[in-house]
Amino acid sequence: MLTLDVALMSEPGGRPYNEDAAGHWRSDTQLCCVLADGAGGHGGGDLASRWAVQDFISRLAAAPVKEAADLGELVRQANAALIGQRLPNSPSADMHSTLVCLVIDIAERRARWAHAGDSRLYWFRQARLLSRTRDHSVVQSLLDAGLLSGGDVNKHPRRSELSSALGVAPELFEVASDSGGPIEAGDVFLLCTDGLWEYVDEATLEATLGAATDPQGWLDTLGQRVMAAAAHKSSHDNFSALTIWARAA
Repeated sequence: MLTLDVALMSEPGGRPYNEDAAGHWRSDTQLCCVLADGAGGHGGGDLASRWAVQDFISRLAAAPVKEAADLGELVRQANAALIGQRLPNSPSADMHSTLVCLVIDIAERRARWAHAGDSRLYWFRQARLLSRTRDHSVVQSLLDAGLLSGGDVNKHPRRSELSSALGVAPELFEVASDSGGPIEAGDVFLLCTDGLWEYVDEATLEATLGAATDPQGWLDTLGQRVMAAAAHKSSHDNFSALTIWARAA
């Protein structure tokens, strides 16, 4: 049996309000973690992200799933439901949100995840990156086509343009899911919004994780790195992260 420790950080950065949201739910058999980054303007973004997190967790809690494809279907249902929550001439009229979710089967020691947009999931083993989600974004498409190198992603002028997110018409909506694999004691997962990964590269994630002694301390360090790297930008984005550390019971 594994013990799973969870820590959360969500900060407004240089913005007047926070459009990120995160949450987690645990049963005797599963741990579910969800993170979202909303958009929509005039308050619509924070509505979208909070609603997306709450909707996904409530759906999973009502009918727990075991397969990654089923998680993807829950994300599709959350997308359709978010569209249904829009009200003309209100802050919710054009709301959108990224979403990334992780579900860990505690007894089977298995991780599964799904996502839409550019909020990411990282999986580390022995403080080394084992896996990462692929963004649904214009920049990721350029990378896939060989038109951009990995080192240019975080500073590309179109890095915030998404090809999929909750709020997109169902026929155009793209969601990715992964069956992950078996978890070992010492494994670490990180869910984060682009406001964090834009300023903290993979080498820094590995180095700070290797030096960290506890989950919240690691997130605090990452938050400090973001604030230092974004100090020149007074209106830098909200940044949020949720981490799960697996240890032997």
